[in-house]
Amino acid sequence: MSEQKKKGYQWRFFRSGGFDQVLIENADDLRHLGELDQKLWSVLACPTSGLEFDTRTLQMIDSDGDGRIRAPEVIAAANWVCTVLKTPDVLFRGVDGLPLDAIASEHPEGAKLAATARKVLAYINKPESDAVAVADFADPSLLFAPEHYNGDGIVPAELATDAGLVQTIGLIIEHFGALEDRSGKPGIDQDKVSAFFAAAQMVVDWHAQATRDPDTVLPLGDATAAAAAVFDGVRAKVEDYFTRCRLAAFDERAALALNPLDTTYAGFALEALGADSEGVLALPLAQVAAGRALPLSAGLNPAWEARIAALRDEVVKPILGAHEDLSHAQWQDIAARFDAYRSWLARKPATPLAALPVDELSALLAGTAQAELTSLIEQDLAAETAAAQVDALERLVRYNRDFVTLLRNFVTLSDFYKGADKAIFQAGTLYLDQRSCELSLRVFDMGRHAALAPLSGAYLVYCDCVREGEAAMTIVAAMTAGDADEMMVPGRNGVFYDRQGRDWNASVVKVVEAPISVRQAFWSPYKRIGSMIGKQLQKFAASRDKAVEDRAAAGVADAGAKLEAPAATPAAQAFDIAKFAGIFAAIGLALGALGTALAAVVTGFLSLPAWQMPVVIAGVVLLISGPSMLLAWLKLRNRNLGPLLDANGWAVNTRARINIPFGAALTGLATLPAGARRSLSDPYAEKQTPWGTWMFLLIVVAIAIVLWRQGVYDSFLG
Repeated sequence: MSEQKKKGYQWRFFRSGGFDQVLIENADDLRHLGELDQKLWSVLACPTSGLEFDTRTLQMIDSDGDGRIRAPEVIAAANWVCTVLKTPDVLFRGVDGLPLDAIASEHPEGAKLAATARKVLAYINKPESDAVAVADFADPSLLFAPEHYNGDGIVPAELATDAGLVQTIGLIIEHFGALEDRSGKPGIDQDKVSAFFAAAQMVVDWHAQATRDPDTVLPLGDATAAAAAVFDGVRAKVEDYFTRCRLAAFDERAALALNPLDTTYAGFALEALGADSEGVLALPLAQVAAGRALPLSAGLNPAWEARIAALRDEVVKPILGAHEDLSHAQWQDIAARFDAYRSWLARKPATPLAALPVDELSALLAGTAQAELTSLIEQDLAAETAAAQVDALERLVRYNRDFVTLLRNFVTLSDFYKGADKAIFQAGTLYLDQRSCELSLRVFDMGRHAALAPLSGAYLVYCDCVREGEAAMTIVAAMTAGDADEMMVPGRNGVFYDRQGRDWNASVVKVVEAPISVRQAFWSPYKRIGSMIGKQLQKFAASRDKAVEDRAAAGVADAGAKLEAPAATPAAQAFDIAKFAGIFAAIGLALGALGTALAAVVTGFLSLPAWQMPVVIAGVVLLISGPSMLLAWLKLRNRNLGPLLDANGWAVNTRARINIPFGAALTGLATLPAGARRSLSDPYAEKQTPWGTWMFLLIVVAIAIVLWRQGVYDSFLG
């Protein structure tokens, strides 16, 4: 015995779409929803987006936040509303606005929700209202003022009362960014506070390294950075000079080659020289000689005099004292001092706080700002209960408006099959080819949808829809009535009206062919035969036209050849009467055979009793159209909504059939309004020619003559 039978709840079902669907009509149905065997649910999962349904409500039902609604989440929502509502029947009204007296105040959670509802109404200046609606939660700034704790753990500057603390919050936001408080104001949380003060400590510690060993790290104190820049500006050139002097010491012959050659100066003689000339800049700093010191005043390359003077005054003199030259050993000593400075500089923390004055950061670390901010955040988090109650109240108000609608598109598909309201997956109505298609769905993945949707067995039309100021979208519409003779791909245009009544330009991009109706299947063989005959006639006419054209061209060519050739009298061809007699005889035999066959058919038909003649005609028609109609009928009976929804991420749990009568209701055909008057006079109608009538009469007379010669009339005239 099933669990459902053990509990004894009597479910009620209705049949629609070829399967049994449960009725959910009252609070008892909601209370026992978890007991309903999920094999009887119409849908087991659906996405939270892309539906004609409030996305925020779906996100609240989606407890695990995976973007899909599943049966356990629907059951949990049903159990919760039945717990916190005194009268869950209010959900079946389907209107916005939850009466306060419907909340179960005697229940602990319900009592909190009722108290929260009164606070919310007071916040939005509606203290006298007896109901709370979805629109009451539209402006969070009214429900969560920045001057009050709201439980999100984010502290805006407005929450601090001390001016110094306000300044610190602004400093953290400036350098580490802001988070949005529930009030809509920028604020900070504990992670940003911790990151800020950790970065400040790193900067202070970095500066402390220089303070502990100032002679090594900062040989010139505050002037070290400027002196290092001067030193680096000439370092490569000075190193070049001392290297040349050391090479001269290594081999005295190198001194002559390492100093500028006479030809170099000879080349300068023809140029307009300046201190910054390229050639002058390339010369050594001074005359190269073995073991020579670098002069700091006289005998310098003019292009480098100013920079060497800056090196003398801002680097050498503060470190070594006044000198007129600089030995290689002294140069190495100065270089080592700046190497220590650069090593310390490389350890500078990669944080925007490194640019702030170290005294300001030290004062923040020494004060109570961090502790006070942490305390504010903790107090804000302590108000989580109040904020959670506001969220819970909003969820309850949304469930009051939307939950039953979801059930009628999830547990059952009653909105779709009963037709009073559109289902949440129906995106709108497509008007195309003198019909309106109500079963129109959005398509988010064309490849996936085109692979699964044909399994529905429906005639599908995919359209790209565009509208000024809106993102383009793709829809698929099922055509379930009429025919598809005029459907063209691509380029056939229509108009799509979405659920808000806005019109979109729709262009057909893909068609999945399938039977539309039994009526279309009846005429399909005749249309195919007519189309085949038309194509053959066109081919025959084209071939005859080509043959005439070829003969004319050949005739012109032959005439030209004869004019160019010597004149000769062609031999006259004798008229062969026997040949033409044979041709006429053959034609007569063919007509006689056709007439005999036709006479046999007509004779046999006329020999039948009168009541059998309609039966024979119906049999012939059935023989031609019957197979097509039977095949279409079998396919139409198996049309299924499931693959259309599965292709959009649903998990349909049943074969939701679209049978012939229901399918006809999903597509409206163009008909004249009741009581409309119509004039059959068409001033632009094509004029009728008598050739068709004369041809018909000629055929009738020919048949009558053949029947007379066969003696068919003897039995009637005897």
